[in-house]
Amino acid sequence: MIEVRELTKRHGGTTAVDHLSFVVRPGTVTGFLGPNGAGKTTTMRVLLGLGGATSGEALVNGGRYTELRRPMREVGALLDASAVHGGRRAFDHLGWLARSNGIGTRRVTQVLEQVGLAGVARKRIGGFSLGMRQRLGIAAALLGDPGVLVFDEPVNGLDPDGVRWIRELMRSLAAGGRTVLISSHLMSEMELTADRLVIIGRGRLIADTSVRELADRFRRGVLVRSPRPADLTAVLAAAGGGVESAPGGALSVTGLDVTAIGDAAAAHGIPLHEVTPHSASLEEAYMELTAGSAEFGAVTP
Repeated sequence: MIEVRELTKRHGGTTAVDHLSFVVRPGTVTGFLGPNGAGKTTTMRVLLGLGGATSGEALVNGGRYTELRRPMREVGALLDASAVHGGRRAFDHLGWLARSNGIGTRRVTQVLEQVGLAGVARKRIGGFSLGMRQRLGIAAALLGDPGVLVFDEPVNGLDPDGVRWIRELMRSLAAGGRTVLISSHLMSEMELTADRLVIIGRGRLIADTSVRELADRFRRGVLVRSPRPADLTAVLAAAGGGVESAPGGALSVTGLDVTAIGDAAAAHGIPLHEVTPHSASLEEAYMELTAGSAEFGAVTP
């Protein structure tokens, strides 16, 4: 389990993380979201012992990462896929990592096959594309078969097939009981991958919720289609609903749920061809939640 408790990190006069607290539990994929400069990477670096906290703490399985004797057996991480020696071969890169944590070379072969790099295991990393380096970084994270996995933008540089592979890998790791934390700016991908979301802005917690709960929070009403739209509009308005025209002759209804709409229509003998609850996309909900939290903003074209 990952626990961040009242974590604060300051760089000179700048507060990168401000009394941040959240928990990432086993068996779920947790998306770690926020605008550029929100403090996501700083939080991950403190968690992995790459930077000290000004106050508070970030723990893995109840302890600090720097206290782990064989860290790769408990925590796998990928923060920067380019942080590898270009002159080293892929197999050798993973080999020295494995030896440092008492992991056999057989495991190196297994993870290279798992990430699709077995065919280039003896090639030098300097000739790898960004997507191949991402796969190599993921292989390194999986090397010790850890129970906790931390990834910062793992789909950068991957083609659509690679993005889908990452999605399925993350979900399978969580289904196996592992704790998975992913930082990403791809809202559409997080919507398909994550179970829970931790959203921060300017170093502070904005939301800690499930994807479903967030969708319900930003529900946009119900889309309804009927061959008698005028009659249905009058009936739903009388029942307390707000009704507006939607594209294609449909109606957008607010203030009434699906059951209330169906009961009102049935009571007046009005047929319904479609009744679909409509929630905001994760991107729309995220933009509303983080409005005003972005450190950098551009003029909308």
